Amino acid sequence: MKEENLKTVESFLARSENIGDDILNDTQEMLGSMPYILPILRERSEIFALTALADERICRPLSLEPKTAELVAIAGAAGLGAEHCLKVHIQAAIKEGATRDEIFDTIMIAALIGKTRVLATALREMDALLPKFSLEKN
Repeated sequence: MKEENLKTVESFLARSENIGDDILNDTQEMLGSMPYILPILRERSEIFALTALADERICRPLSLEPKTAELVAIAGAAGLGAEHCLKVHIQAAIKEGATRDEIFDTIMIAALIGKTRVLATALREMDALLPKFSLEKN
């Protein structure tokens, strides 16, 4: 890394305690609650400042309205079965103006994709091990 960039990174990391505090405050304001994992991750201030800042930027991209970003987060959390993340992002979506119907439909789309993931994998394996012609003979 170039010397000037190293100095910039070192300057940033020297402020990681303050940056971490700001990120926690911004997260509380953005989501309306504090995800359980963040204060624990905050114990490693340099790593937290770097990763949480990136996460915060990803959660609020310039190309999406905050409500849409939260609906996407709900779909991701639902698809992964991350119930605590799901709760945080449902609350944040409500805070951003999402309706019950919008949240419900988002969850239903995530469930559909989750179902097809299970079916696609399982049916491919079944078909590879038990081709259609072998089922017709039984």
